[in-house]
Amino acid sequence: MAGEVTLPQTGGCACGAVRYELSAPPLMIYNCHCANCQKITGSAFTVAATVPEASLAFTKGDPARVEWKADSGNLRFGIFCGACGSRIANGQVPTIGMLSLRAGTLDDTSWVEPVGDIWTKSAQKWLKFGGLVAEGQPKDYTPFIERYRAQGRF
Repeated sequence: MAGEVTLPQTGGCACGAVRYELSAPPLMIYNCHCANCQKITGSAFTVAATVPEASLAFTKGDPARVEWKADSGNLRFGIFCGACGSRIANGQVPTIGMLSLRAGTLDDTSWVEPVGDIWTKSAQKWLKFGGLVAEGQPKDYTPFIERYRAQGRF
């Protein structure tokens, strides 16, 4: 397990046009296997850090925004770099005050360790799961939050 992490954490897009600062620790980190995350990343899943929306401040550039209807039926929005297309975060419409920050956009990912997987019913069949598992959108994230807090990173 990695040691304690300090705030703020910084990150940004692939080309450097958009930069951000994260001033509060994530509530949890998990892998999402929904069809939308697979398409956005071009990969089997995404690693997401749930953060308070107010804790994410853009320090460079003006990120673009797109909306879509998620597998869960919720209206979602994505924040991304208009220059290189890197996805930075996702949120819900109307906002619930939380964002799913794409953990790979952090400058320092050494402390990022997912505690579980969601939307496993659409996961690639070759994947094996070792943490908490939810076939779809969890109705209660308490087990994910508690397991993440137990890591003691912040």
